[in-house]
Amino acid sequence: MPTFSDDIFFAGIREIQEGIKAKRYTSVELTRAYCDRMERLGLRYGALALSMREQAMHQAHDADGYFLRDRIRSPLQGVPFGVKDLVAAAGGPTTWGAKPFAAQMFPEDAAVLKRLVKAGGVLVAKLTMVELAGGGGYRFAAASLHGPGMNPWDRTRWSGGSSSGSGAAVAAGLVPFAIGSETSGSILTPAAYCGVTGLRPTYGLVPRTGCMALSWTLDKIGPMARTAEDCALVLQAIAGGDAEDPGSSGKRFYYAPQFATPLKDLRVGYNPADFTDGVTEETRPAFAQALDAVKKLGVQLVEMKLPDYPYGPMVSTIISAEMGSIFEELVESGKVDELADRRQIAGIKTSQEVLAKDYLRAMRLRRLVQQDFARLFYEQADVFLSPSRNGIATKLSEPLDRPGPQGSPIIPAGNLAGLPALSLPCGFVNGMPIGIALVGAAYSENKLLAVGNEFQKLTDWHKRRPPA
Repeated sequence: MPTFSDDIFFAGIREIQEGIKAKRYTSVELTRAYCDRMERLGLRYGALALSMREQAMHQAHDADGYFLRDRIRSPLQGVPFGVKDLVAAAGGPTTWGAKPFAAQMFPEDAAVLKRLVKAGGVLVAKLTMVELAGGGGYRFAAASLHGPGMNPWDRTRWSGGSSSGSGAAVAAGLVPFAIGSETSGSILTPAAYCGVTGLRPTYGLVPRTGCMALSWTLDKIGPMARTAEDCALVLQAIAGGDAEDPGSSGKRFYYAPQFATPLKDLRVGYNPADFTDGVTEETRPAFAQALDAVKKLGVQLVEMKLPDYPYGPMVSTIISAEMGSIFEELVESGKVDELADRRQIAGIKTSQEVLAKDYLRAMRLRRLVQQDFARLFYEQADVFLSPSRNGIATKLSEPLDRPGPQGSPIIPAGNLAGLPALSLPCGFVNGMPIGIALVGAAYSENKLLAVGNEFQKLTDWHKRRPPA
């Protein structure tokens, strides 16, 4: 049995697989080491919902069999990973982070998990989440069956919601990559707070069959990993049409960095106010430094503003209306009162009262948002840049609705329009990471990833490790 240093737990996907190919270790040995680490440290960060050790060892054994025959199914073959606990995995409970569903079992894996296993990936753990992916709104980070997600950089701070376990697990080196979900910020937020790279795909690109629904027209599944390239490798494995998902676009994704637009030809739009008035005072110097790093890439920076819409209320109305239908039985049964956060309980109950006219008005406005963003990415910029979040991670003891600067609306706006986004670590403030987000037109993931790759060649923020 080889001895694994911490370097392997913070390595990228290609580097990990190269070690298997070079026979420095087997996937079985690597998986055992990751399971040991997850089971030892996962609860320390509030990241572990369920260890999948037994199944993982079988999957790793299968992967080693392919390596012995020199058959490589994908760059993910033999590489451990984790999934947010709204992704169904046969052989264990899928709790959705909520007490009413603590014993919930599904007979088969979710579509995204099937694709990862088919690609040779090894599932080592289900990862914690905010209950019901935050549906109804919540006031405290502890709104989860498993307690609050703790940030590996400072365990008195939050790892971000609702994919809290996924962000913390990647940041702490418990898995090389993890699957999260986003309805309005649940990939970008933990990625920024935990100092990892997170990719929210275009709506409909990744199937959601077998994953908990919060909002049928907003939910997206995507990866968090060390680097932009790692996110690309995962997206290539999980993207594609799915006849069982009515929101599926039927499109595939092929990672093609060799065909990326030269950076000198790329127009990157940004609103200067987002990096000053839109962020907390303590983070302004770090965001200014990050903006300088983007300028050094040689892109064409274009000052601009996003179209003016009530993005937040529109997202809230759509989520509430769709969630009200999804969780109708939970409310009628009274089990909604078992949730951990009182505000969330009230929010889910109130969702039953959303008027059809309000939902339809929001959906009509949403179509205008989509049209305006399509025009923006045609006429003004190829990519839009903004802070992922307007400050560092919240203290666990602080309410999440504390007042602060009005940050960029890019999270609700991008989700309404169904656009892809990439969050990149871009600096540290008081020992805590911050992130910037790149948003592009639908199906422009390769363009975002090309910028992300070059940004990460120029900087080393994504290579930093939390204190041991």
